[in-house]
Amino acid sequence: MLTPFPVKNCFRLLCHHRVPAAGFRTPATHGLILKSISNDVYQNLAVEDWIHDHIHLEGKPILFLWRNSPCVVIGRHQNPWQECNLHLMRQGGIKLARRRSGGGTVYHDMGNINLTFFTTKTKYDRMENLKIIVRALNVVQPHLDVQPTKKFDLLLDGQFKISGTASKIGRVAAYHHCTLLCSTDRTALSSLLKSPYQGIKSNATPSIPSVVKNLLEKDPALTCEVLMNAIAAEYAAHHQIDNHINLINPADETQFPGISSKAKELQSWEWIYGWTPKFSVNTTFHVPHEQAHLPIQVSIEVKKGRIETCDIKAPDHWLPLEISNKLNSSFIGSKFCPIEATLLTNILLRTCPDDQHLHSKWNILCEKIKGIM
Repeated sequence: MLTPFPVKNCFRLLCHHRVPAAGFRTPATHGLILKSISNDVYQNLAVEDWIHDHIHLEGKPILFLWRNSPCVVIGRHQNPWQECNLHLMRQGGIKLARRRSGGGTVYHDMGNINLTFFTTKTKYDRMENLKIIVRALNVVQPHLDVQPTKKFDLLLDGQFKISGTASKIGRVAAYHHCTLLCSTDRTALSSLLKSPYQGIKSNATPSIPSVVKNLLEKDPALTCEVLMNAIAAEYAAHHQIDNHINLINPADETQFPGISSKAKELQSWEWIYGWTPKFSVNTTFHVPHEQAHLPIQVSIEVKKGRIETCDIKAPDHWLPLEISNKLNSSFIGSKFCPIEATLLTNILLRTCPDDQHLHSKWNILCEKIKGIM
């Protein structure tokens, strides 16, 4: 049963006194089931932050259901250049987000259900949450073979991954969130989660590729709406709370004071890219020259998403050393980003001699450099 969010009564008992109470249907003394009306990944991740930071969860667990428009979400300690195809994402307008929890990279779209289980730190139990999901699936389809693994994934038929897990454990509160593949675009998933970048060395947490499958491929009755309702019912029964799905609007500052600033931070360049652990890029590409191709060596170190050192070596007879040195020095301190690289190289090009042949080489070189970013 869906219940609208913006009503006078609230779950004041769940809020710390320093934060204005958020408006919910009834005072919740035993727990809540929430569902976002937004499909924006930054807004929904901001809800997780807000609940984790502001809600008193002792004896009052929360289940948060949410879905996103197409996006890629990386873990807190991951390197996006290693984890996904940023070029393809830019071309398709696919958002990139970094969550607060650890774990690997996932693809979200409207065929993927996200579930966040909020509890106190002492009540945190990922396996219990996964068993709730399994029981709900078996209510809808009793013959479905879904089992949790030691890594807290869910496997279909013992081989296909349909859910991955990540978590954040704070001083008092904790949450466990997981995906559930219902009808996700698996072609988009496989192409976007395949990095084309070469020569990256990093200590960032790597993702572990898995063979995946949609539940809808197993049974057409397993739609997102059916599954969310089933999981909500099973969660309510397990925690002995009312089976009401409360609709919430993550953009509503009157209900979630300060949430817009959390969403803004989550979509900032500094968080998405700048939080990346220090890494280096060492690669070689080739440029056309007469009847052959000349090698260009590139060595770049990136810290907090910005270029710390840059050494692009081109043969002197192909590109004058003075121009190569200008290029190297100009990149220091700039974002490791093709847009910023384009701006810098265009500015530098204006300082080069008015030589059409030289400008042609410069453009070729710059396009190659942007290709590694």
